[in-house]
Amino acid sequence: MSGASDAIALLQLLATKATPQPGANLARELGLPRSTTYRLLGALADAGLVSHDAEDRRFGLGPAAYELGSAYTRQAPLQRVALPAVRSFVDRTGQNAHLAVLHGRDVLYVIEERAPERPMLVTDVGVRLPATLTASGLVMLAYLPSAQVRALFPGRDDFVQRNGAGPTSLTALRSELAQVRARGYAQENGTVTKGLASVAACVLDHTGLPAAGLACTFTDDLDAATRAELAREVTASAATLSRRLGHH
Repeated sequence: MSGASDAIALLQLLATKATPQPGANLARELGLPRSTTYRLLGALADAGLVSHDAEDRRFGLGPAAYELGSAYTRQAPLQRVALPAVRSFVDRTGQNAHLAVLHGRDVLYVIEERAPERPMLVTDVGVRLPATLTASGLVMLAYLPSAQVRALFPGRDDFVQRNGAGPTSLTALRSELAQVRARGYAQENGTVTKGLASVAACVLDHTGLPAAGLACTFTDDLDAATRAELAREVTASAATLSRRLGHH
């Protein structure tokens, strides 16, 4: 990873922790040299993004990280840019669509657009679901650096199953993510809600990292040709959104 990617990985890892962490633990989880980790933590601390307790030698998120989160809430750039595209997708396909972002090991739904006479969904704005069980979560994990995926899922206890479905180990997850990257989109069938299926494509930001997952949910009795067309539509819409966010 580059220095910028390493710094982002550190911040994202810290965001998943309930308490401040020793620098050595962070280095080990990310697979980074200790010297590199401490150098990055020092730079992030200087910027206020990381706090350092010198007494117990632990690192946590700093006040500037909160300020950035608050600024995002005020500006909501992703929702502003994405909402017209999501609505257009629903109009074209007549199917439900939603946009989600990664929040630790979960996805957080930030846009939900429902088509007339389509089935009700368990998802809604503000709802969180395990990323490994949803199409939008899988497609975002597929485009994360492998070290970040490893940091998010360090042990078997970090995996959640529903209806007997979902990966139960990092090896199984990586295998599934490789298939997602090969296809260019993720899919799930009845994992979140029995009788419903989803396809999702990744929206990338200007750094090439996942900004969101755009997904379409439909009844699982759709024929293969219609599913393939929905996959093409959602992939094209995600690519358009990625360009609007500065990805080339």
